[in-house]
Amino acid sequence: MPGQKNSPLKDPELYEKLRDDGASKEKAARVSNAIANRGASEVGRKGGESGSYEDWTVEDLRRRAKELGLSGYSGKRKSELIDQLRHH
Repeated sequence: MPGQKNSPLKDPELYEKLRDDGASKEKAARVSNAIANRGASEVGRKGGESGSYEDWTVEDLRRRAKELGLSGYSGKRKSELIDQLRHH
């Protein structure tokens, strides 16, 4: 995605930093574009914070993986599910 001509990303460098920090592709794109459009201080004021995956139950993690259309999550342990969700 980043580095491609006509990329929908408004701030590819921020996108890559967010990905390196563990954000999903969707979240990194959403956050980097929001900050590019409205500024970091405005985006920071807008929303709350979602809980850490470590605080979720395995059942909730599997449900989220299913929502995202991921596969192969049913037999994974909690730490593996978290890794899969963060790096899909």
